[in-house]
Amino acid sequence: MYPVLIFSHSIVRWFVVVTLLFAIYRGIRGWSGRKPFTKFDDSVRHTAATFSHIQLMIGYVLYFNSPFITYFRTHYKEAVSQFEFVFFGMIHITLMTIAIFVLSAGSSIAKRNEDDLAKFKTMTIYYIIAAVIILIAIPWPFSPLSARPYLRDF
Repeated sequence: MYPVLIFSHSIVRWFVVVTLLFAIYRGIRGWSGRKPFTKFDDSVRHTAATFSHIQLMIGYVLYFNSPFITYFRTHYKEAVSQFEFVFFGMIHITLMTIAIFVLSAGSSIAKRNEDDLAKFKTMTIYYIIAAVIILIAIPWPFSPLSARPYLRDF
């Protein structure tokens, strides 16, 4: 099950990044161009939020089933001296949870706004904040925090 979770988490990451960046693009475009907030814009907002929630749930299941995290929790005093354990044991999950909370709040507030400009503005600001947090917390291959490949396999 663990390899499937790792692979799924790696694949869905790309759906989150792409849909989030596209939602930000649509938000900036609508906000700066004073365009109407269409059903397509609403579906983009919703899709980005949905993929991020799916990713967070996969991440939580992975977190609580990971031998890496089990070691971190059972050998905490040893593990905190190694940054990779600290990154995955505390930093990654905390930042991602905060990012999805910000993204969800922005999605919810944008959905409830009456004014189209306010919808775009809210979605753009909250999604950019979430994207920055997410992009920092992803263990990219070039990351100084913790490196993982662009795509994990079984």
